[in-house]
Amino acid sequence: MSGHITQGFFALVRSDPDRPPPLLKHRSSKGFILTTICVAVFTDIFLYGIIVPVVPFALTKRAGVAEKDVQHWVSVLLAVYGAALLASAPVCGFLADLSTSRRLPLLVGLLTLAGATLMLCFGHTIAVLVAGRLLQGISAAIVWTVGLALLVDTVGQKEIGQVMGYISISMSVSILVAPLLGGVVYDRGGYFGVYYMAFALIIVDIILRTVMIEKKVACKWEKQDQAPVISGPSEREKAASSSQRRDSWLPNPDSVLHVTLSENKVARRCAVGDGPIPEAPLPTDNGSVALTSKRISPISNADTIVEEPEPGPDSNIPPDCPSQVESSSAAMLKEGRTRPPVVVLLSSRRLLSALYCALVQSALLAAWDAVLPLRVNKLFGWRSLGAGLIFLPLVLPSFFAPVVGAFSDRYGSRLPTSIGFLLATPFLVLLRMVSHGGRAQVVILCVLLACLGVALTIVMTPLLAEVAYILEAKEKHHPGLFGQKGAYAQAYGLFNMAFAAGMLVGPLWAGAVVDKQGWATMCLSLGILSVVSAIPAFLFTNGWIGEQWQRGKKGEDQGQA
Repeated sequence: MSGHITQGFFALVRSDPDRPPPLLKHRSSKGFILTTICVAVFTDIFLYGIIVPVVPFALTKRAGVAEKDVQHWVSVLLAVYGAALLASAPVCGFLADLSTSRRLPLLVGLLTLAGATLMLCFGHTIAVLVAGRLLQGISAAIVWTVGLALLVDTVGQKEIGQVMGYISISMSVSILVAPLLGGVVYDRGGYFGVYYMAFALIIVDIILRTVMIEKKVACKWEKQDQAPVISGPSEREKAASSSQRRDSWLPNPDSVLHVTLSENKVARRCAVGDGPIPEAPLPTDNGSVALTSKRISPISNADTIVEEPEPGPDSNIPPDCPSQVESSSAAMLKEGRTRPPVVVLLSSRRLLSALYCALVQSALLAAWDAVLPLRVNKLFGWRSLGAGLIFLPLVLPSFFAPVVGAFSDRYGSRLPTSIGFLLATPFLVLLRMVSHGGRAQVVILCVLLACLGVALTIVMTPLLAEVAYILEAKEKHHPGLFGQKGAYAQAYGLFNMAFAAGMLVGPLWAGAVVDKQGWATMCLSLGILSVVSAIPAFLFTNGWIGEQWQRGKKGEDQGQA
């Protein structure tokens, strides 16, 4: 039975080079590609979170770490993952944009993740565990940079916000269920039971990534299928074609000037190839003067001169160049090609603002990982299960992310991003009220976390789409600026760097402030960070607001005129 399944799978993924792959339409559909990337994101974060309950056991029982050093090495393993993600994201993006395929880097990332999971499962030393976490970080960088770039390639700019909403759901669900399932399976099935679940998910991910076909690959087969079969023309068709070509040379009285040889001897010289005849300037429709030249039409029985416009003597624009705008665009394009795409991207104020906002959003979300479990344990006496469930109100609002993404697709990212930061500020500050035990305090905490989750969801989804908007705008104004393959993977690599930096900064910030100044000061500091971040989000998201205001002002003035 298993042999038949294996043969069927390889028959599906292996195709005759002269024939389109089986189920091409379904394997290259938007829905299937989106599902594949969502599963890839879910797998990556799930395998990151599922081993959290297992790491302390692996350190003490398998690596021989003393109890007093467990907390230190747990922090080291968390930091190693974030550092690997931070360092490898731009490199993975650069290599992915050089590659001719998005699927190949995704498969490499999955193999890296499988190797990391094997090392963490069977490792008996600190060095092996650290190496496994390093590989996990590299795999995460590949999945996020290449996966998001593939989605942009598939759906384009118009739907990217809504699509990123589904990515946010996958991320949030994996963050929520991974630690819970890891703890339950570890209690019931033991140490290796957790990794059995991990390897089963990896197998599903391998199947999806292998079966998936990129849109650009599918388009090649579709074009071949739609190409008409061209046969040689018949004698009647040849005669008709010859007649049409002969008729096309006949002069048009509205656009040509007939000159007899007796009237203009210079025309005879031009008819045999001596070049155009200079002519006096002719008035144009708008009253300006345009230089023209007369060329002899190649008709044997008539001497015909066709008038053609020529550029003015002071113009630097070549005859085949439509406007000066193209010249400036070409200069900009030439300048962009002399610099690496990463440098061009980092010179954009709009992208820098998006990266900063992504860092802050990630920090505001990850800060609670370091302080919330300890807080509920101290106030309510909750253990690991309760500490995991308290994140549920913070994560559940992410299920509305596709709605937020659809809004940003239609109205832009400026409004939801800036409003999200402003909306998060009062809830962050009000979390200072959770200061003692009791059922009322539990309700207050859950309500405030849910409101905070809504605000952070409003921020995150438009930021994911903003990266695609930025590259689309640059390519629109300067076509070919990033070459044929574009720079989506590199742009999302930078975004991934910023998000990873926030995951590092957030817990460190929250933990340090709580230790030094207490819970109330920590909540207030995060609130200040949020309201300050609304300023660059409002000014630079969707482009510098001053330019948009000037364009709007100019349009109003023209309307009044």
